[in-house]
Amino acid sequence: MAQKKIRKAVFPVAGLGTRFLPATKAVPKEMLTVVDKPVIQYVVDEAAEAGIEHFVFVTGRGKGVIEDYFDIQYELEQMLRERNKNAELSLLADLLPTAGTASFTRQQIPLGLGHAVWCARDIVGNEPFAVLLPDMIMSSEKSCLKGMVELYEQTGGNVLAVEECDPEQAHKYGIVGVGEKVGEGFRITEMVEKPAKGTAPSNFYINGRYILQPEIFGILETQERGAGNEIQLTDGMLALARNQEFAAYHFKGETFDCGAKDGFILANLAFALQRSDIRPAIEGPLKDMVSRLA
Repeated sequence: MAQKKIRKAVFPVAGLGTRFLPATKAVPKEMLTVVDKPVIQYVVDEAAEAGIEHFVFVTGRGKGVIEDYFDIQYELEQMLRERNKNAELSLLADLLPTAGTASFTRQQIPLGLGHAVWCARDIVGNEPFAVLLPDMIMSSEKSCLKGMVELYEQTGGNVLAVEECDPEQAHKYGIVGVGEKVGEGFRITEMVEKPAKGTAPSNFYINGRYILQPEIFGILETQERGAGNEIQLTDGMLALARNQEFAAYHFKGETFDCGAKDGFILANLAFALQRSDIRPAIEGPLKDMVSRLA
């Protein structure tokens, strides 16, 4: 049976970004730049590559600049035209979503990821959708979400992206149990949030990409608060898993947690080295810095 197409993606961008103070006092963490693009642009690009048609941003106070970023800046574009900056004009046009394909809704109170996803319910409607955590940016030949969509077309139901971690570190993550192999992944037999050391069912952890069925909204609406006194998405998925199947897409690229300072710095280095216009200028100095660590 053909599955409903994944047309919409939800981006929870309401977080305060306290780990990056003082910068995030004035600049949303999603607008911090990796090389020359905001973190959120990398995540939106990943969604677009996967065929997403409607981008839903769940924002909070002080995040209006994200909405402005995905809009036309008439004064800037006029200045670029006057100075014949055609390459820059083309770049801005390529990054701009088509009119009507970006929606913004507010999470007035920071009640957790599950609550942020629930805030998008009326925009998403009764269809499966993707969730992409904006802190996590990924590097691979095929985007993570595109691979998930391909697996979803085989399995239906719900799909989570997973990666392998050191088994000794499994207690730090949301871990899944490994079932029957399917496509570029496997059926999920169980989900455990931060299992006690030595009890994890595998070393596959959920990496911040989800494809979920709309029934999750009804669960999140009445769900009690969990860890951190917040409405946790993992708790909602556990409830959904009682009636629906979950599959895991095994992502084999690189993931950078740009919500942490070390991940943000590594992302800048990795993406800069991928750029033919930047790598020649930084490769030598970077090697010199590394050599001095010895």
